[in-house]
Amino acid sequence: MDALRRTLLKGAGATGAIAAAVAAGVLKPSQVLASEYNRTAFEAKDLASALRNIGAGSATDSNAIVIKAPDIAENGAVVPVDVVSNLPNTISIAVLVDKNPLPLSGAFDFANGALPDVALRLKMGQTSIVEAVAKTADGKYYKAKKEVKVTVGGCGG
Repeated sequence: MDALRRTLLKGAGATGAIAAAVAAGVLKPSQVLASEYNRTAFEAKDLASALRNIGAGSATDSNAIVIKAPDIAENGAVVPVDVVSNLPNTISIAVLVDKNPLPLSGAFDFANGALPDVALRLKMGQTSIVEAVAKTADGKYYKAKKEVKVTVGGCGG
């Protein structure tokens, strides 16, 4: 019974602290939510438009971006993809899937000194090319590609 009381008091204390911060104007819930994002890039229907809308229309191929994804994905609903940029001063990474209805799957920004490494699960309806685009602090874009084959029912082909 003592543990339940302690947990209840901790929760009530945390709730009170958050409520006080909101009331004092220190914590603004509207700033916590992702209110601003590149809507046009995420709603683009083809890869070229998505790349153009993130500013990477003329990205240079680079071996410094490593995409770790399965060669054959047996379940297209959850394809694990890991992208690491070994480019110095990488400030953002975007992941795109060529044959998805909306190609831009994710865009991630990094603060100074953060490790540019992104792990995500993608939904892929068919065999497609996964493309990762990295932006460096000097405004240059670099890209890498990897084909992922999606099988139907895990048949391996």
